[in-house]
Amino acid sequence: MPNLTSTSEFLLLGFSEIGELQILLFFVFLVVYLTAVTGNLLIILAVVLDHHLHTPMYFFLMNLAVLDLGSVSIMVPKAMANTLLNTRSISFSGCVAQVFFFFFLGGSDFAILTIMAHDRYVAICSPLQYETIMHEGACIQMAASAWTAGILTATLNSGGTFAIPFCSNVINQFFCEVPQMVKLPCSGLNLIEIGILLFNCCLFAGCFVYIAITYMKIFATVLRMPSVQGRKKALSTCIPHLTVVSLFLFTGMFAYVRPPGNSSAEMNVICAVFYAILPPLLNPFIYSMRNKDIKTALLKLTDFGYFPQIGSSKIILVKLG
Repeated sequence: MPNLTSTSEFLLLGFSEIGELQILLFFVFLVVYLTAVTGNLLIILAVVLDHHLHTPMYFFLMNLAVLDLGSVSIMVPKAMANTLLNTRSISFSGCVAQVFFFFFLGGSDFAILTIMAHDRYVAICSPLQYETIMHEGACIQMAASAWTAGILTATLNSGGTFAIPFCSNVINQFFCEVPQMVKLPCSGLNLIEIGILLFNCCLFAGCFVYIAITYMKIFATVLRMPSVQGRKKALSTCIPHLTVVSLFLFTGMFAYVRPPGNSSAEMNVICAVFYAILPPLLNPFIYSMRNKDIKTALLKLTDFGYFPQIGSSKIILVKLG
């Protein structure tokens, strides 16, 4: 087969050849994308503008919203453009960018979720030491570490994926998905890709084990609380985070932990939508539905008198308290 290492573009999966269905899919993607962008932007604005939310928990939530905003933006707009223009192509550099940012944002996302579990553990299990442990400098260092881990993961995965020659440029997915791209090289999996796969498994397994152990300790502490109101309050801050972690893990498992073999194009698309689009779309709703502070802050955003009050103040991202 011909060596396509120097190819200038890849061909993505087309959704349909029927013009009317393509237009319908474009508007479906548009609604999903605008909903995800609006939800995450509202979370970011609420945390930045409301001083009551200038705490470590909401600082990390803002980081999560920024990452979700980026992750939904690296693939949905391209899919919308291809659907509207009736094309399947993506440039080589565009495909590299999709792979890099997908792993960068996804890896940072899971790292932030792990840090949020640690934050809840300290708040519930060591409340008297919370301000000492989760001070401003520590929170910034944790967030920076999460983003750095995402960059490392993205560099290894994108470098390993595009370091070997391809014998095909047809990707059986609507974006540059690595599980589909590893089927394109002439020689199949090599030692570099196997090493990167093991690194990914160890990294995500480590985060998962830490989250699981952390919540076992949290639940043990909650069960020993004498006050029913105290138990409910503690659990109310954990349930949204647990829901988001479960959504992230189970949608990823649905996509990647499947029997080997050639999956249908329809199944590939469904799996990709589940793990790549649903979490950024649903996370803002999960956090806002059960959180009174977020609800109050979001209501303030609809109050036109709220913005002039902060207009003359010095702009800051978040002041941790």
